[in-house]
Amino acid sequence: MKRIIILSLITLFAISSFAQAQHMSWSRAKMQGQRTGVKSTNAENVNADMGRIEGNKYIAPNGRIFKKNHGVTYDVAKAMLDAQPAMKEVKTVIAKSKKAMSKKRPESALSDWFIDELMQACAEETGKKIDVGIANFGGIRVDMPKGNVLLDDIISMFPFRNTICYVGLKGKDLRAILESMAAHNFEVLGGVRCVAKGGKLIDAEIDGKPIDDEKVYGVCTISFLLSGGDGIYVAKNAVELIDTGKYIMDIMIERVKRLTAEGKMIDYNTDGRVKILD
Repeated sequence: MKRIIILSLITLFAISSFAQAQHMSWSRAKMQGQRTGVKSTNAENVNADMGRIEGNKYIAPNGRIFKKNHGVTYDVAKAMLDAQPAMKEVKTVIAKSKKAMSKKRPESALSDWFIDELMQACAEETGKKIDVGIANFGGIRVDMPKGNVLLDDIISMFPFRNTICYVGLKGKDLRAILESMAAHNFEVLGGVRCVAKGGKLIDAEIDGKPIDDEKVYGVCTISFLLSGGDGIYVAKNAVELIDTGKYIMDIMIERVKRLTAEGKMIDYNTDGRVKILD
């Protein structure tokens, strides 16, 4: 039950403290409800998943009864159940995911899905052609669950107060960013295929063609990476810069809801866009 409290407090803190989000330590605790049968719930299944209070008794999902003033279980359960009405919106199911996905360098299904959705959104918001997407793995805070996806899941996945931006960037400056990643850590990439070996970028292609140093490419990125976030300077030498003013979280919630409205599940696979050779 203590772990349930920690998880819920993290969720509530995220909703009310976006301004401080970039300085938070973020994690998700696995539920262990062997004493009570309690498990993670959504807005429709609170009593079935978390139990109920009847007078001075807490009746757990597994049928066990915990009386008030006999240990802390009743008090903890009541506090959690009392909090559920305020959490109803974020506990609403907004999508279905075909499989669980987690982030992993240099490439993962979750990070590929994220940046590809962000690139499409950036194109719609700005009317610009988007060739490349650049985000950071640190901006993805929790995994995608299999099955029901709650509003809470997407909020927790992308909690930071960063906006999506369009940057017009010459090929030579884009190449410099990719070379720096190859020497350190690749971040989340879309639209470009990179091959690195021994900390060196040995190949980088956009639309199947080598990067043209003098061509201006449309880059979708996030405000955190414009001027040094995670050591990346996407806006350095920018030919054009548009900040949409729309938060990543809001964009991703819109994208997920749109997918659901189309009758589709969240489902993604890696495509080999970043390869690191031995």
